[in-house]
Amino acid sequence: MNLLVLGAGQLARMMALAAKPLNIEIRAYDVGSNQVVDPLRPTVTFGALTDGISFADAITAEFEHINHDVLALCEQSGKLYPSSQAIKTGGDRRLEKQQLEACGAANAKHAIIALENDFRQALESLSLPIIFKSALEGYDGKGQWRLKSQADANATWQDISTFLLAADPKKKQGIIAEQMVPFDREVSLVGVRDQSGNTQVYPLAENHHTNGVLSVSTALVNEKALQAQAADIFDRVARQLEYVGVLAIEFFQVGDQLLVNEIAPRVHNSGHWTQQGAETCQFENHVRAVCGLPIGSTALIRPTAMINILGEDTLPTSLFSIPGVAIHWYGKEKRAGRKMGHINVSAATSAQLKQSLELVAEALPDDETFSDIKAYINKI
Repeated sequence: MNLLVLGAGQLARMMALAAKPLNIEIRAYDVGSNQVVDPLRPTVTFGALTDGISFADAITAEFEHINHDVLALCEQSGKLYPSSQAIKTGGDRRLEKQQLEACGAANAKHAIIALENDFRQALESLSLPIIFKSALEGYDGKGQWRLKSQADANATWQDISTFLLAADPKKKQGIIAEQMVPFDREVSLVGVRDQSGNTQVYPLAENHHTNGVLSVSTALVNEKALQAQAADIFDRVARQLEYVGVLAIEFFQVGDQLLVNEIAPRVHNSGHWTQQGAETCQFENHVRAVCGLPIGSTALIRPTAMINILGEDTLPTSLFSIPGVAIHWYGKEKRAGRKMGHINVSAATSAQLKQSLELVAEALPDDETFSDIKAYINKI
């Protein structure tokens, strides 16, 4: 069986690695070069998108910001999973909010902004502080503005207005205004839905961010009530989207309630821990689902955490001597703040996982990014 992935980054790479034992061949469409490539050896090319579609028995995506013409062409083939509408929903916060409201998934109070009058009305209907997010192409903290005081409203609108005027006229950019939620922590749920509508979910993960970028995710155990609540929301969202594949939902936990922050129609950074911590990792389960195979167990097999490697292309070799450590590099060119790889840390018990994480923290470099990660790890 052959699978084409739209996008040729690290997620396509990890899908390809997971697909090899299943005897599934994966090629990736590089949206930058408009060439189909080998995701493990990107210099090896296989022609244009139409060649990739002809090659594939199924088509999927590794990210949601894909040209709509590309999605339409793939959908016409009858091979695209999840659907183009599901992918577009993950890439447009306006569509995302509509879908969440349609399936009754609780989320932050919000307003949609296109003009200055919308901005002024949002200030009246929402309470400060307010976070403004670009509807399209915002990720890792980019395309966001925080308003804490009415005195800064005019300056904030000027920044937003400049951003909207500079947007690609072919794309209808907009802004979502959200009332900021005083949450206890951020958690996420990764789950999978097959072509027959069967779903399974992984354990919730607690997430920590550094400068707006996910830096640590830890699989949670003994969170039965929250897990059940998250699984119910996953089922409703996945059913509403008629979804096929792995889907991630990020939540704000406020007391005993989960509010949806955003959804991601793909394998997700906060699910990388499943490579060492779950019976079937998210990458294999996504490949299984979109290729029409039965999905595998999502059960936690041992306590596990994931640490993103941000902006570094080397790490101390002493990390390999720490029990339960697995390092995954993406083969990228080094750039400040860039996701270069990740470290999965596993152990037989939660107490042993904490000990191993503390050893990892000691071995990590003493730069600004890792200093924040170290401080968080030592508080776990």
